Amino acid sequence: MKNSSKKFRGKNNKEYKKNSDLGYYSKNTNRLEKNDRFLNNSAKNKKVENLKKNDENNTFSSVKIKNSRLKSNTEFPHKNYDIHQEFTNKRNLDDWIWGKHSVYEALISERAINRIWCTSEIFSSDKFFILFKDLKSKGVLIEEVSWNRISQLTYGASHQGVALQLACSKTISLEQLIDFSQNNCVNPLILALDGITDPHNVGAIIRSAEAFGCKGIIIPQRRSAGLTGTVAKVAAGALEHLHVSRVVNLNRALEELKKNGFLVVGLSGDSQLSIADFQEKAPLVVIVGSEGKGISLLTQKKCDYLLSIPLKGKTPSLNASVAAAISIFYLTSK
Repeated sequence: MKNSSKKFRGKNNKEYKKNSDLGYYSKNTNRLEKNDRFLNNSAKNKKVENLKKNDENNTFSSVKIKNSRLKSNTEFPHKNYDIHQEFTNKRNLDDWIWGKHSVYEALISERAINRIWCTSEIFSSDKFFILFKDLKSKGVLIEEVSWNRISQLTYGASHQGVALQLACSKTISLEQLIDFSQNNCVNPLILALDGITDPHNVGAIIRSAEAFGCKGIIIPQRRSAGLTGTVAKVAAGALEHLHVSRVVNLNRALEELKKNGFLVVGLSGDSQLSIADFQEKAPLVVIVGSEGKGISLLTQKKCDYLLSIPLKGKTPSLNASVAAAISIFYLTSK
């Protein structure tokens, strides 16, 4: 029994050992191979996952960057535009009135008005037609425009089809200007503007005209800057001491001035007659044209004289406000 058991044990031990060795070795080998495969697969999977993750991150980051760029290109400009628009509203609309009732009250209170925008329905209405017609005859520019145009001008305000811009000074009629100038001076000088649309130039001309003793200034209804806040600011207070007449048609106004004894003098760089050699002593109307086009051809035909300012340098022309100041000085100092 002992031998058998011993043999059994020995055989079993030997077999077990053998089998265990083989089994253990083979078992561990399989496990190692499986582990290696698992590790390799997990590493590969991890790499793939990392690559996918990186791709996702890159994709996400690229999308994020793209969105941020889009955001910067869309939101920020709108934000800046809103700030600019708000600043523009505060800067430009202080002297504006819109809405039927507000505009009507401004009209019947005879406030100084520079310009009116309205739809055709408002212009032809019983409430506004007579008032607009009277203002138009006094030189106030009234434009019939679309509803959308008024919305653009008022930045989307509830305008009800009508808006106006106040003037910084009241204007007088041409007849009143002629009477005033002739009753206060033997040879008065009146300045007329033709096509000067820059408010800074108009303001500077008004300042020079008042400083050199002009009796008044004529501004046409169209193709000229009105008496806006910018004009008043550049004029530096001169607008309060100088009579201004806004006329519907400049050429008809010149004819009326001629009938009342005024000589009409136009400034032109092409003229052969220098303003230094001009010796006429009479009531004068001096016409100043725009820098680019000068005095219009039709207005030149209404002039009794065309005068040039003598220039000694190489600069071919002068700023309109400077030319006006020099001409007024020449003509009032004789």
